[in-house]
Amino acid sequence: MAKYVVKRVLLAVVTLFIICGITFFAMNAIPGGPFDGEKAVSPEVKAAMERRYNLDKPLAEQFVLYMSNLFQGDFGISTKTGRDIKTIIFESFSVSARLGGMAILVALFMGLIFGSIAALTRNRLPDRLIIFFSTLFTSLPSFVFATLLLLVFCVELKLIPVWDANHQSYVLPVIALSASPMAYITRLTKTSMLDVVGQDYVRTARAKGVSRLKVIFKHTLRNALIPVVTYVGPMTASILTGSLVVEKIFTIGGLGAKFVDGITNRDYPMIMGTTIFLAILMVTMNLVTDIVYKVVDPRIKLD
Repeated sequence: MAKYVVKRVLLAVVTLFIICGITFFAMNAIPGGPFDGEKAVSPEVKAAMERRYNLDKPLAEQFVLYMSNLFQGDFGISTKTGRDIKTIIFESFSVSARLGGMAILVALFMGLIFGSIAALTRNRLPDRLIIFFSTLFTSLPSFVFATLLLLVFCVELKLIPVWDANHQSYVLPVIALSASPMAYITRLTKTSMLDVVGQDYVRTARAKGVSRLKVIFKHTLRNALIPVVTYVGPMTASILTGSLVVEKIFTIGGLGAKFVDGITNRDYPMIMGTTIFLAILMVTMNLVTDIVYKVVDPRIKLD
């Protein structure tokens, strides 16, 4: 296990370095710069600003300087606001993490419950209703669902206030974020449980008189979690970054909004900082997922 973790960590470092290189050079390959859109900026002022952010140096030297600062924990300073990128990221991510954390719990908890019910009531009314709605939520884009929730519950019925600085309601954003992953987990759980139910050890447990609940939770559901765990890792990283469209619809100032603003403003340090942060989050979640495999099923060999 220790050898496997070390190998994965080293691979993660290489992956992050490649992501940094691709993002940096692709970002700079686009014509223009962060100060080209500024109005009433003299060539002298523009040159001074470029020197401040090392944009006057050759591209390769810029990359070396950036990576050197990054290894020291310095993500740079925003070319638009002058604020420290690390501070902006963690302030924004606290909002996205709070929202995403609740969406993950809802998606996982409800997905496992609905998937189990669908598997245990196969080809009956509960199963058909669950599969219908899970298919609907899987195919329904998050921005469409979020807009519908906003129009119905905030504008028409006025049951839930729209997100603002003084009254933060997480109900609708959480529902919009968790609907699609919950539906996917439901289908994964049902499929896995149906495969496990037909295994010899489950039939043996039933033949020995083991209670139905114990068969379901100890033998069936636990061994059906492997495909779910596979999906939960990347899903967690994806949700924790905050859905860009959902954040925009509900005017939530999360990390996704900052990322888009960085792209719009050609804010190079912001683009690099958010990209690296999200990449670290994704790589970490994948590593945790692989380790959880071993915990869920000790028979799995991690090579």
